[in-house]
Amino acid sequence: MEEKTLTCINCPLGCQVTVTFDGDSIVSVTGNTCKRGDIYARQELTNPVRIVTTSVPVEGSATSKMVSVKTAEPVPKGKIFDVMAALAKTEIKAPVHIGDTVLADVAGTGVDIVATRNA
Repeated sequence: MEEKTLTCINCPLGCQVTVTFDGDSIVSVTGNTCKRGDIYARQELTNPVRIVTTSVPVEGSATSKMVSVKTAEPVPKGKIFDVMAALAKTEIKAPVHIGDTVLADVAGTGVDIVATRNA
């Protein structure tokens, strides 16, 4: 049996969660004060994912040269650099509205990049 301690990032409490596992099988999760901590710890050890946020250039906007964007859903942690590489090549045209899809299926993840502000 092995143990790994993680800091949960799902809420402001930042619980120190200890995961006990045997090979690929998770035996127990302790230290979390809510169910989200248990879910986070299990996912972090089996399939870690992250929301990616950044900004991209916007052409033709009278109010902004850049617009903030994020993944609509978490992407696999191992794909973050691929997502950022795709976004580095992205420039969008105004007008842009919150929630608009800026880049569909980024880096083959099945997840869209969406605008988080108007421009």
